[in-house]
Amino acid sequence: MTDASNVYTKTGREFSGHGTVNHSINEYVRGGFWYTNTVENYFSILKRGITGVYQHVSQQHLKRYLGEFDFRYNEREGLGVTDDERATKALKGITGKRLTYRRTNEARA
Repeated sequence: MTDASNVYTKTGREFSGHGTVNHSINEYVRGGFWYTNTVENYFSILKRGITGVYQHVSQQHLKRYLGEFDFRYNEREGLGVTDDERATKALKGITGKRLTYRRTNEARA
């Protein structure tokens, strides 16, 4: 689902379920289910996090930042996830992992 910008013409051909809304004529929902609010909400959270917390995101680590924001968005309070549930899930995700950029020789052995 995208707005009617010409930038998304190729996207529309690649995905059979692609739908658009035309913001320039004040159309924000089409057919009751085509809208861009979800992605706009996600990107607003991502943008605030990058400009407010990280200030810079390298291309090398972009997937890690996106993974963090995916987790935040999918485990948010608005979906009924409590702080305790979110913390428990985050801590389960780090089990058995080391926080390093490179593996040491001992870790490879």
